[in-house]
Amino acid sequence: MPGWAEALVGPVPEVARRLLGARLHHGDVTVRITEVEAYDGPNDPASHAYRGSTARTEVMFGPPGHLYVYFSYGMHWCANVVTGEDGRGSAVLLRAGEVVAGIELARTRRGAKVPDVRLARGPANLAQSLGLDRSSNGLSLEDRLDLPAGVAASVLSGPRVGVSQAADVPWRFWLAGEPTVSAYRRSPRAPAGSR
Repeated sequence: MPGWAEALVGPVPEVARRLLGARLHHGDVTVRITEVEAYDGPNDPASHAYRGSTARTEVMFGPPGHLYVYFSYGMHWCANVVTGEDGRGSAVLLRAGEVVAGIELARTRRGAKVPDVRLARGPANLAQSLGLDRSSNGLSLEDRLDLPAGVAASVLSGPRVGVSQAADVPWRFWLAGEPTVSAYRRSPRAPAGSR
């Protein structure tokens, strides 16, 4: 495993926290990650990898340091960083960020009237700002992901957004005070107290 990918191996909640503040480059756009969600493969009923590897999820099973990109609700693309040991099936959903380079291109992709703070707020908007789609699935993040020197001190956590299984697991992490962080929305299909 290349040295840069070693920081993406470990318990998925810890790796998720390490990704906060990271800069992801794709083409001419760079986003500083401000919000993520952790998914722990076979141990997590909310994970796409919970039931094992499929044609859709095989990228999630390694190696770490690649993008797992999927089409959500038949409408938009979402991007995850594959984490953990090869064969594990864990990943971190990139929920929100701040566009720090290529803002005009991101605005072209998202719409001329979208405020800067909302360009990459929400996983679909983040993927759209970066120009990620099906062709990005499996893309290596070597030379595309700059991790911060350490874990941010001001990290908050709470339940994940929109999942119906394990909805109360507090594996959504975000940088405190960040205006780019998305709003929490509980799935209407999630039962109360669903750990």
